[in-house]
Amino acid sequence: MVLLLLAACDYGAAPKPGDTTEVVFEVPKGSSARGLGPELAGAGLVQSADDWTWYLRLGADGSCIKAGKHRASPGMTAEQLLAALCGVPIPDDVPFTVVEGWRRGDIDAALAAKGLIEAGQYLAATEHGAEYQPGFPVPEGSLEGYLYPETYQVTPDRFEVKTFVTRQLSTFGERFGAGAVSDPGTRPFAQVVIVASMVEREERTPANRPLVADIMWKRLDAGWNLGIDATSRYPLPDWNDEPAFLKRLFDPADPYNTRLRAGLPPTAIGNPGAAALDAALHPEKTDYWYYLHDATGTIHPTKTVAEHEAAKRKWLR
Repeated sequence: MVLLLLAACDYGAAPKPGDTTEVVFEVPKGSSARGLGPELAGAGLVQSADDWTWYLRLGADGSCIKAGKHRASPGMTAEQLLAALCGVPIPDDVPFTVVEGWRRGDIDAALAAKGLIEAGQYLAATEHGAEYQPGFPVPEGSLEGYLYPETYQVTPDRFEVKTFVTRQLSTFGERFGAGAVSDPGTRPFAQVVIVASMVEREERTPANRPLVADIMWKRLDAGWNLGIDATSRYPLPDWNDEPAFLKRLFDPADPYNTRLRAGLPPTAIGNPGAAALDAALHPEKTDYWYYLHDATGTIHPTKTVAEHEAAKRKWLR
């Protein structure tokens, strides 16, 4: 009996004691614990396939192993390895990137293209902000602007759209929301998000965004029409549909037309990233009231109408 116990201890010894190198081992569906011996030995996780077989024969219960990927190491004893193989498998996560500036519809289309949702599910899940309690103010209606752009790890076969929205809101709060709400003397939180969304679309160079944000705030404070073309593009299914854009640009009934209507648009026009949000919260104080971009996307700010008209003649030819 003593010899048998010693043999069991030997069979269960770690192949490389103290080696914590992580090995991801996959248990195929329908596998038995004994049948895994050769694969475990090949991965360096047991001393040999025979030792693993004897360890199980001497009383270890291998019926609990679960199909899927598991983390293990050569420093594990057979007992520790079996416990790892009987644990919850590693989720088969894949990355999903929400690009800065994307609208709810853009995110919905990307999720549908990945097979994670049926088209329209994300739009429906983000239509009523009142359904969520992220710990900072969100609109009762559309969550546009608060759906933080980031690369998220998602599990395709267990993807829940509302859980994903909650993660986006939580990330927004971690990266921006809590600090913006508690920062004394700042603009109204909802206004900051809307301005940030316009800055995200209007200026692609992060270093220039505080300047653009300052011009937007100054115009808003002075009661000027903002004159942001990107707001008229926001409702379009295709952002670059020029005929549809020009039609909206001259429509005074369009609530997103900031050329013909005063004040901010009713919602954000996309979901801004950290640089745009920070620019809206901390604009650069300048004497500029106008700006335009040339064919290369370079910004040209100006102080007066006359300077702005001269810049248009020079750069928009």
